[in-house]
Amino acid sequence: MNQAAQDPGPAATDADPPAASGHKLPIRLLVAVAIVLAALVIWWLVGSRRGDRDRTFTGYVVSDNLYLSSPIAGTVDQLWVAHGQRVAAGARLFRIDPTSLAARADQARAQIGEAQAGATSDQAALSKARAKFATAQAEAVRADADLARYLAADRAKPGAVARQQIDQARAAAVSARRERDAARDDIAAANAQIASARAQVERTRAGLTDAERQLRDLSPVAPVAGLVEDTLYQRGEWAPANAPVISLIPDGQVKVRFFVPQALVDGYRPGTRVAVSCDGCASGMTAVVDRVAARPEYTPPVIYSLKTRDKLVFMVEAVPSQPHLLTPGQPMDVTAVAGAH
Repeated sequence: MNQAAQDPGPAATDADPPAASGHKLPIRLLVAVAIVLAALVIWWLVGSRRGDRDRTFTGYVVSDNLYLSSPIAGTVDQLWVAHGQRVAAGARLFRIDPTSLAARADQARAQIGEAQAGATSDQAALSKARAKFATAQAEAVRADADLARYLAADRAKPGAVARQQIDQARAAAVSARRERDAARDDIAAANAQIASARAQVERTRAGLTDAERQLRDLSPVAPVAGLVEDTLYQRGEWAPANAPVISLIPDGQVKVRFFVPQALVDGYRPGTRVAVSCDGCASGMTAVVDRVAARPEYTPPVIYSLKTRDKLVFMVEAVPSQPHLLTPGQPMDVTAVAGAH
């Protein structure tokens, strides 16, 4: 009994392993936790980078409208388009009442006819004056020759020709020269009259051209294909000169505007292709960036959200592949396209 009580060897040996195991368990746990934390950090870094790359930006559709007007004031006589209608390039849009300008054009045409008739009459007068001058010129030459002959004969033999005959020949020569000079003046007057008539025809034609141009201006056509956003005057209303009557959204002037944080703007340079989408839009729509603002700005209030809190952003505009399917003001989602740079 005493020997068994004094021998604690086996009991002490059985208690040692649990004590050693108790010191090793926390170390293993710490290693496992460190591995898990490292994995989480790597996952977060990779995920954040992927999130930046796949980030969706909120934007909206904008357009640079064309405002079609007439340079001439008047009553809207015809309105061939309506709000929301698509038109092709060259389509008629509206017309201002052309009554007064049409009368002006008709008057110009009548004046041209009168001026041309006057020019024809002046041409006949010119022909008559030239014929008269030819006759007068011939008569002046004959009279001068007779006078020269009489004078030569009188010098050769004084008294051979009567003084009265010489005086009559001299008077005839003077009269013939006057007739010739008068005929020459008639030619000049006829030429001046013809020039005046031609100038009048040209002025009247210029007036007619201006009237016809203004008549065309009364009825402008669509310079490009697009969407009629609004009709600002109705048929029968008076439209002042240069007042917009039709607001047109050209297909080539529709863009998607969005805002990119300054840290990511390098990925959205002009020429970059992005994916755009909206509620109810067809899938697969894209756009090409054509403008990046030169200066940053603060996030516009219209795009404040929990996901877009970057203070400094750059405005970016992209031309959509199907602009005719978008409406100005329409909210859009924009994401980068892999390999689009």
